[in-house]
Amino acid sequence: MLTEIAHIIVAFAVAWILFVAIDIIFRLPQTGGVSGAEAIGKEIEKAGGDINGGYMMGNIVCSPDASGGFLLAACGVYIAGIWGGLSAAVLVWIGNRICHDKGYAGTTGAFIATLVIYGFTAYGGFVPEQFIAGMVLAILTIQGISHKYASRILGRIWRLRV
Repeated sequence: MLTEIAHIIVAFAVAWILFVAIDIIFRLPQTGGVSGAEAIGKEIEKAGGDINGGYMMGNIVCSPDASGGFLLAACGVYIAGIWGGLSAAVLVWIGNRICHDKGYAGTTGAFIATLVIYGFTAYGGFVPEQFIAGMVLAILTIQGISHKYASRILGRIWRLRV
């Protein structure tokens, strides 16, 4: 039981770091890149949050980003191993095109997540379910607890990249 909890905590940390890093690399906090993302960012700023963190949060909501890609990849690896994760990456790419998202953060996130999850499951004693739980917790910390404070953290991370 303690080992499983420890694995979920590690999966959470890996998922959070990877999805935030990929979204930062793809410049999601810079602007509202897809329809609706700019409006969400401005509403979060009005509530006392950071505009750049709000844009990132808006992009997360409005189009499959690295967090969605990571979660879908974990589900894909759970269902069908590495091929399931790669299939999830294709589905995320299709979802991005449906949302008129010109970027590849979600597809890249799903692809990298597939490799990471496969590595942890094949060589680290983890199971894909732990990454599903870890990614749900990671998304919860960004989208579910406090938009104001989460956006400020994301905004600070965004400004560190320079």
